[in-house]
Amino acid sequence: MSTTAEPVDPPRAGVTDTPGVQHKQLIPRWLSTTLDRVLAHRRRVLLWAPGVVYLAIRAMGLLTLTLLSAANGESLVDNLGAWDGEWYLEVAAHGYGGVDSSMVDGYGRRLPETPLAFFPGYPLLIQLVALLPGVNVLVGAVVVSLVAGVALAYALYRIGVRLGGGPKVGLLFVALFAASPMSVVLSMAYSEAVFCALAAWALVGVLERNWVLAGVMCAAAGLIRPTAAAVVAVVGLAALIAIVTRRDGWRPWFAALAAPAGLGLYIGWVAVQTGSLGGYFDLQQRGWSSAFDGGVATGAFVLETLATPNSAFETVTAWVIVASVVLLVLCVRRRMPWPLLAFAAIVLALDLGSDGLMYSKVRLMLPAFPLLLPVAMGLAQRRTATAVATSVLLVLFGSWFGAYSLTAWEYAI
Repeated sequence: MSTTAEPVDPPRAGVTDTPGVQHKQLIPRWLSTTLDRVLAHRRRVLLWAPGVVYLAIRAMGLLTLTLLSAANGESLVDNLGAWDGEWYLEVAAHGYGGVDSSMVDGYGRRLPETPLAFFPGYPLLIQLVALLPGVNVLVGAVVVSLVAGVALAYALYRIGVRLGGGPKVGLLFVALFAASPMSVVLSMAYSEAVFCALAAWALVGVLERNWVLAGVMCAAAGLIRPTAAAVVAVVGLAALIAIVTRRDGWRPWFAALAAPAGLGLYIGWVAVQTGSLGGYFDLQQRGWSSAFDGGVATGAFVLETLATPNSAFETVTAWVIVASVVLLVLCVRRRMPWPLLAFAAIVLALDLGSDGLMYSKVRLMLPAFPLLLPVAMGLAQRRTATAVATSVLLVLFGSWFGAYSLTAWEYAI
């Protein structure tokens, strides 16, 4: 037997035997460097894009509000703190016991417990920002809303990418939400931006099985708005399923225990203050006629509005209500992940099922943001020019409607 080694062909220039490297080294060095730079630039663009898109659309909304405020002889500053904003600013500045006695409920009445209708989480955040030199409570409220809105944009982008499989859906999802009717409150002294941000990140936690994130965000949302009941229901059920199926160890237990903490804490505190277990709900019904009637009042409003001459605000409100129900059906048809579908359905049921102020329906619908996902997915499948043109039209409409509701419309939103 011969021990002479077989001749080995010398390696070709630029080729190695290392798996995964051979193909890359066949590419000219200058082209490889250029591609790496392009990809790095794309990653940086996508890193900033959700926040930039959100802020650009909100800037358009503020510009429109500025123009309409001037046209109607009103102050932009006053409009940014109008209606519910006045309550949040008063609570932030003086606490529940120091709210100006001239502040009244929806029926023009004032009881000692009336300010308790407004949850404490948002005013507390305003107080923290207002501690900065030269910052008053109104500036603090707007800053909190804008920062929360940016955080919300990244959560929406993450959800959109996860469901749609690409950044185009994520960015369209952000744009549609930022341009939605009554999105003007996202730039005002209103709690919607903070609540939606916390709810969206809680849903991200559920979808990604990050139970600590889901539990903490849900607990915090419970200190912002009573709509947190929808987040608590979804996070609690998802955690229960994980516990029953013995997945993820102790973390689902944490989510299940933390989720209702914030909402339960405040509702319980109001019960102690009013001396009634259902004190908060009694307060809402007495002061703002906010009681669940299964949608009877909302249905009657829509039918009457669309059958008789009415204002632009009322007509748009009625059509948005109809569109929300259609979008919920589309979400079901697209087999959206059940946590998103359940959250949107519960928010919609709490809003449309209540006989409260009809003029607030569109605003209270904002947290049902998963309803916009079918639209974002549909636009993502169209040509870029079509998607951009549609988004621009929606931005213009949403900006006008929000500004109109604060300047031309005379009633509360």
